[in-house]
Amino acid sequence: MRLRNDPEAYDKLELSKNFIQQPSDYRGKWHEVFGNDHPIHMEIGSGKGRFITTLAQQNPHINYIALEKYPTVLLKLIRKIPEEGLRNLVVISADAERLEELFAPEEIGRLYLNFSDPWPKKKHAKRRLTSPGFLELYKKVLAKDAVIEFKTDNRGLFDYSLETFRECHYTLLKVTFDLYSSDMLEGNIATEYEEKFHKLGTPINKLIAQLDNSIIKEDDKNDM
Repeated sequence: MRLRNDPEAYDKLELSKNFIQQPSDYRGKWHEVFGNDHPIHMEIGSGKGRFITTLAQQNPHINYIALEKYPTVLLKLIRKIPEEGLRNLVVISADAERLEELFAPEEIGRLYLNFSDPWPKKKHAKRRLTSPGFLELYKKVLAKDAVIEFKTDNRGLFDYSLETFRECHYTLLKVTFDLYSSDMLEGNIATEYEEKFHKLGTPINKLIAQLDNSIIKEDDKNDM
């Protein structure tokens, strides 16, 4: 069910220490925001935030950026941050199309795409976060050998994405069409959406892709 829009959402976000109001001001300077030189990982389309806030709590040695287009949704994420705060997590409200404005080349070390909008109509394919246009855009901000992790319950989108990652010269390191029956489940953090549909028996698909890596593990080929 779609969240009811809160016209005051952005104003409420500004009250949070974790919210960055003008992210473009920090292009090339994100390590200064965190006050350290730890790797920076980002989730595009963070939704209600269970995934990214859990990651940040589990990995204090990594910096995280939650990018979500809709301020009303980000309010749900902000409320999941513990009272003591998370110094290694910042949240920004922006469209993924603006990545080059927000980040310098090689500034992001890992990218998470979880249950992105499938945009099922062919005429809307370019809006998919795994479309060739976006996959080429990611290359402009990802570090060398950076990894992208993508999960979806939509088999059509997943099959499409397998092709686009290959076409855009990413190496598919791992692929599964049923996450909960695979060795990729270890360490998995379920999003709110994922938990709901897994309980309904819907298979969860996942891939891990990498830049500048031409080696595909033999063990993974059987699953592709």
